[in-house]
Amino acid sequence: MRVVFIGPPGAGKGTQAQRLAIHERIPQISTGDIIRHAIRSQSALGKEFKDYSDRGALVPDQLVVRLVADRLAAADCQHGFVLDGFPRTVPQARALERLLDDKNMPLSAVILFNIQETTVINRLSGRRSCEKCGHSYHILYDKPQKEGICDIDGGRLTQRHDDREEVIADRLKVYQEQTAPLIAYYQASGILKYIDGEKAQSEVESALAKVLA
Repeated sequence: MRVVFIGPPGAGKGTQAQRLAIHERIPQISTGDIIRHAIRSQSALGKEFKDYSDRGALVPDQLVVRLVADRLAAADCQHGFVLDGFPRTVPQARALERLLDDKNMPLSAVILFNIQETTVINRLSGRRSCEKCGHSYHILYDKPQKEGICDIDGGRLTQRHDDREEVIADRLKVYQEQTAPLIAYYQASGILKYIDGEKAQSEVESALAKVLA
């Protein structure tokens, strides 16, 4: 199984990609996680990524494609993968298609998570994560036992810069301008499937299983 998850930020792609990866025993490839790791490492490339992240802008295609190509070359990707957060632009989609054609590894499906902008803002602006272990919480839907403190290791919970409302608005604008055109691109290829991202996580997971069956 080789699938791509697309949709606006906060649509639940990461959660469902993680669950599907565990169920199918294939890797979840999140470009967001790769980029955040590079930022934490404070490498030259990480600092470049941070500048784009702080502005809510997309990282240039050539940088992301390079990261993904390296990851797909790993042995654990030969039997399938879930791509979460890539491609984000039509040029990235074309680059991915060329990359997979060279490996004779065509995509099984592309899943679009539909969700309203108001839901995106509510979900993202309430997210908090532990400074130590990175575990995520939500101030409304998944509260820690003690406010502002991680249940796992007692680390301080913080809000990512790109989860602030003003940055979320910029991220949604970028999505509409640069990522939404992927919908028409994958519709034309006949592999695009739709999921209602407004539903509860368990319902989304069940719907996803039916679409991919």
